Amino acid sequence: MNIKQSLSRLALVAMSCAMISCSAEQSGSHVAIVTPVDGAIVGTTFDVEMAVEGMTVHKAGDVIPDTGHHHLIIDGTYIPMGETIVSDRMHLHYGKGQTKATLHLLPGDHTLTLQFANGHHKSYGAALSQSIHVHVK
Repeated sequence: MNIKQSLSRLALVAMSCAMISCSAEQSGSHVAIVTPVDGAIVGTTFDVEMAVEGMTVHKAGDVIPDTGHHHLIIDGTYIPMGETIVSDRMHLHYGKGQTKATLHLLPGDHTLTLQFANGHHKSYGAALSQSIHVHVK
């Protein structure tokens, strides 16, 4: 790769970061699944409490620096930075700014991944995600 290509690539990365507010990763911001705790045994219907530090929860629609909203990914992992989080039965969106949710899962072992994303559902990446495991009885 020559210097011109390197500079073009760097500019593209910088533009992408600006669009999704890369300051989140640099500021030490993080998310947490407050309840249930990792390894919890839960019923088929249970509550989840979500939190973020270093960012502000805001409804979807507008891209405002250092804000976003929660997504829960059922039996999956974090979404890479800048990728749009799909909306389906395994990717739950809380675009109204919710910090609590009630889940209904089939019995068995499940992974819950909390992912924070900007107002256009573009992921803030691994730095603003957390995964826990629960056993549904």
